Amino acid sequence: MASLSLPLSTILIFILCTLALTAHSVPFIVLHGIGDKCSSKGVATFTKLLSNWSGSQGYCVEIGDGGWDSWTMPLLEQTAIACEKVKNISELSEGYNLVGLSQGTMIGRGVVEWCDGAPPVKNFISLAGIHAGIASIPFCGSEWFCALVDLLIELEVYSNYVQEHLAPSGYVKIPTDISAYLKGCKFLPKINNEINAARNSTYKERFASLQTLVLIMFEQDTVLVPKETSWFGYYPDGAYDPILPAQEIGLKILDKAGKVKFINVFGGHLEISTSDMKMYIVPYLEDETSRQVVKTKTSPFNWLSSIWHFFLELIGFSKDQPLLRMVN
Repeated sequence: MASLSLPLSTILIFILCTLALTAHSVPFIVLHGIGDKCSSKGVATFTKLLSNWSGSQGYCVEIGDGGWDSWTMPLLEQTAIACEKVKNISELSEGYNLVGLSQGTMIGRGVVEWCDGAPPVKNFISLAGIHAGIASIPFCGSEWFCALVDLLIELEVYSNYVQEHLAPSGYVKIPTDISAYLKGCKFLPKINNEINAARNSTYKERFASLQTLVLIMFEQDTVLVPKETSWFGYYPDGAYDPILPAQEIGLKILDKAGKVKFINVFGGHLEISTSDMKMYIVPYLEDETSRQVVKTKTSPFNWLSSIWHFFLELIGFSKDQPLLRMVN
């Protein structure tokens, strides 16, 4: 039998290609939003497409039964479960990237800041994050469940009972009731290091250790009040106006190092198109040496793009449909 002889150049090319594929293999996890689950069509498609486009393996991390527990399980408990799951996924042991969707961004931050002994998070991509809090409970879906939510809120959003039975209460920040918020809210003040007597430098250091923090805000988001919370923007204490930019609230270390990417996209809450996924998410799931530079500031081109998307959707001609939508 004749032996197969390959030129040295061909062998070298093969080796380089193999190394290149290996460099693109940093895995990522997806943490879904409230009322959603990993098996839902939107989340499953979202995860699969990102994995296919980036060449990296993606894992959706489920907490409990998904939809119901995302509403009723306290965020501290959800974070603890996510922490243990991350530590038990062997493929993540050398580090991974994290994609958070709405409430999932808060659990993701908890994993970054609080998860002792976990592998490091390299890039954190946040879609419609609730980083600075919201001034009201988000859309709750069914009529009977909304009635239950309203009843719990009437019992006082910062009471122990509501904090233990309604997950979103953990990031509700009423600007005109800051003292009650700092005293009773169990999650957001802790993760944002807002309580003077309980500030933890470790949380800050772990968050600042991220290679890149990608903050994606949706221009037509009416679920998050204010929508600028996706960029860590929020109201000043005691008033609902004006909205303070992120630089005045936090992110100083990351922002000074040029690690924060502020991105705004056309669409309502979690309505992200495939083109925006490819432009703003995929590059941070690939190996950083091959990463393309993306625009992170609003420009005339962003404005024209938004008008163009609006026109196409108005006449029903857009083929670039959103993959994720708020769960009804």
